[in-house]
Amino acid sequence: MKISILFDNTSAKPGIKEDWGFSCFVETGKRNILFDTGADGELLLENMRKLSIDPKQVDDIFISHNHFDHIGGLSAFLNRNNDVRIFVPKDLLGIRKAREIIYVNKAMQLDEGMFSTGTLEEIEQSLLLKTNKGLLVIVGCAHPDMNSILNAASRFGKVFGIIGGLHGFKQFELFNNLDFICPTHCTQHNAEIKNLYTKQYVDGGAGTIISI
Repeated sequence: MKISILFDNTSAKPGIKEDWGFSCFVETGKRNILFDTGADGELLLENMRKLSIDPKQVDDIFISHNHFDHIGGLSAFLNRNNDVRIFVPKDLLGIRKAREIIYVNKAMQLDEGMFSTGTLEEIEQSLLLKTNKGLLVIVGCAHPDMNSILNAASRFGKVFGIIGGLHGFKQFELFNNLDFICPTHCTQHNAEIKNLYTKQYVDGGAGTIISI
């Protein structure tokens, strides 16, 4: 599995622009998934071009929640590739052009090795992907309680890692059994997480490419 961070508050590579928001491109070997779309479509597409990622490569779009910094690039992306399935929380209305729009409420399997926690606390869903190491959890902002996210994920297998925005998360003990931790975007306690989990910690930033 290969994960390319397309949109983040910081940049990890010269020429890749940073901005408030989050998006990543996941190549599972079976599906190519665009997770969230950042705040700005022009910047998203520019960073994709610089990372040699063609919008036409995307099979599925997964939207975690309907805040501007996660859906701002959606319209511009769909102008480039609308032959996609989009998995969205039930409150995200008005999407046009996509081949198929699937509203996700409860925890469910989306495809082979691909799951959703369901829309937790009426605001956000997280993407779960099966790897040979266990489940990888991808979060947008982790607005719901992290214990709820991890419990929902655990219904589909053992969680080995997490990537994405962690907002004000500080229940650090919940990460004790994780082997991979990559905080991005809105994470407020990044330094503490890095200090506690030095071996598991991976830096984020737009342009970062991670192989799992």
